[in-house]
Amino acid sequence: MTEEALKCEGWSLRNATNADIEDLMRWFPEPDDVVIWGGPSFRFPYTRETFFEDVHWQEMASYCLQDAASEFIAFGQLYERDGRIHLARLVVRPDMRGRGIGRHLIEMLMEAGSTIFSGDEYSLFVFRENAPAYECYKSLGFVVQDYPQDMPHADVCYYLTRPAELKEP
Repeated sequence: MTEEALKCEGWSLRNATNADIEDLMRWFPEPDDVVIWGGPSFRFPYTRETFFEDVHWQEMASYCLQDAASEFIAFGQLYERDGRIHLARLVVRPDMRGRGIGRHLIEMLMEAGSTIFSGDEYSLFVFRENAPAYECYKSLGFVVQDYPQDMPHADVCYYLTRPAELKEP
C-alpha cells in the first residue's frame, strides 16, 4: 500500500513506521490497558524493545489512521489467520475515543487487507469486558463464532468473523 493510498472523508490510512511506536507506547500507561489491547502475554512494564517485540512489528502489516490534520489517531494490524484476514491490536488514541473513529479504522483496514491478502472473510478477537469495541464490531457485521481450538483465553475473549462482502437484507 502506498503511504497515503487509502483516504476517506479526510481520514487516511498509512503504513506505520518505527517512529510511530513512541506515540503508540504512550497510549498504554497501565497494565490493564496493554492486556486489553495486546493480549495477556504483552509484557508490562515494557521498554521500547519489548513493546516492539510484543506488537510483532516486523511480522504484521501495521497501519496508522490519521485525521485531516495528519494527526496519528488510531492503529491496527493485519495478518492472515486460518484463511481469513485477521484484524489485530486495534486501538484509538485515548483522547479520541467514543467518536466513531474505531469504525473508520476497521473499515479502512478491511479495505487494505483485501488488497494484500486473499481471504474472503475477516476475523478478530475481543475481550468480553471490552463492550465498546464489541458493539463497534457487531455494528460492522462481525458475529461471534466458535473459538479456535488452538487459542488460549477462550474464557475471556470472543472470536468474531464477518464475510468480506456483506449481503444486504
